Amino acid sequence: MKTDQRLVAAAASLLDTGGESAVTIRAVAQAVGMSHNAPYKHFENRSALLRAVAFQDFAALTNAFAEVRQLRVRPLEKLKQALTVFVSYAQEYPARYRLLYSDPSIAAQGGDLEAAMKPFAEVAAIVQECQNAGDLPDVPNVELTGLIYASVHGLIDLQMGGRMRQEKGLTDASKGVELLIKLLQPLRDSGG
Repeated sequence: MKTDQRLVAAAASLLDTGGESAVTIRAVAQAVGMSHNAPYKHFENRSALLRAVAFQDFAALTNAFAEVRQLRVRPLEKLKQALTVFVSYAQEYPARYRLLYSDPSIAAQGGDLEAAMKPFAEVAAIVQECQNAGDLPDVPNVELTGLIYASVHGLIDLQMGGRMRQEKGLTDASKGVELLIKLLQPLRDSGG
């Protein structure tokens, strides 16, 4: 593994165990056995290192969604599996999830990082397959995908923040995703 990859892996590990505040250039250097200044040869600053972590994870999510899209199952099942990947990622890597989807400085970076923000496009392609199969409403794809994306993010945020309660009707992001998909499906004529 190249040095910059080792630094990104160490930063991701620190993010996982201690949150964003645990990711310092000094801590990352120590984790890979370098002098405290050595990471600056690979990353301009801490923000650049966190961007590299985000880039890596956006790419991993994109690949996971692309794999789901290639499955030989009904489109609606693909959508359910893709959204399950999303929820699972947030549960397994909460600090990374917040970095990717709640850190405005990451979203403002543009450039190469923007190219890594392809998860939305993969989910949009799956949503389009569902629309083509008649499993989701015939509305503009980008708007429907945006609604699904925002709803899932909201469910994840509620769960991560400990704000899901039985009395509110939501106890789990995965169950919320199932309900969302069910509600989005067009009503079928029952022949009666």
